[in-house]
Amino acid sequence: MTALLAALRVPGADGVEVAVHRWGDPGGLPPVYLQHGFVADTRLNWVGTGTVAVLLSAGREVVGVDARGHGRSDKPHDPAAYGEQRMADDLRRVADALGHDSFDLAGYSMGATVAMLVAVADRRVRRLVVGGAGAAFVEPAGARHHAVLMGELAAGLEAADVADVRHPTALAFRRTADALGADRRALAAHARAVHTRSADLAAVTAPTLVLAGDADPLAARPETLAAAIPGARVAVVPGDHTTALRAPAFAAALAGFLGEP
Repeated sequence: MTALLAALRVPGADGVEVAVHRWGDPGGLPPVYLQHGFVADTRLNWVGTGTVAVLLSAGREVVGVDARGHGRSDKPHDPAAYGEQRMADDLRRVADALGHDSFDLAGYSMGATVAMLVAVADRRVRRLVVGGAGAAFVEPAGARHHAVLMGELAAGLEAADVADVRHPTALAFRRTADALGADRRALAAHARAVHTRSADLAAVTAPTLVLAGDADPLAARPETLAAAIPGARVAVVPGDHTTALRAPAFAAALAGFLGEP
């Protein structure tokens, strides 16, 4: 893999700094921005799964953003510092700082929400990949379920002992956070932030691929989400919410779609 370029930190509107990872050189197509999922970071979701390597092999410049509260970015403990809209603003500020007037954008799970919010408002997004998301993003029942789930995740992250975490999804995220040595208070603050999942997806002008695992309950019925985005396509790969990212078919579909002119 091409060596990681010098690290960069970019401040948000409130001064919270996000860490930016960069690989490769400018080519014939614009850079690919990658936004990871909740609890994870750029290295876990995109480097460890081989996605960065696949994109570099295709000759792409790659930019990974550690969302606030995650990875090497600042980790405030106030829920007011969080929410996907703040993360979307951070990503746009990274593009400003790097001087990119066009970029492709891929997000997974939480990062998919961030990516959609960016694409709704920012015409610099040339192509968009929405990973690990499905009908729940656009259906009212999905929003209610998401709010309940985030409450469970916050409680699981705040629990003094992992043995006290009973909710299976919360337990999986808690174990990942512990394995990464993550700041659980910061992650819980994000989980407790007000999550506005509504977005005017009809305003997305970038060609879009909705990419989901066939056994991912958090990305069920991806075709429903795709129907809300003008002209969006759907691709389904093997795996659940965790393993789909590691499937070679995931990186291949992502890179292939973003490689189109």
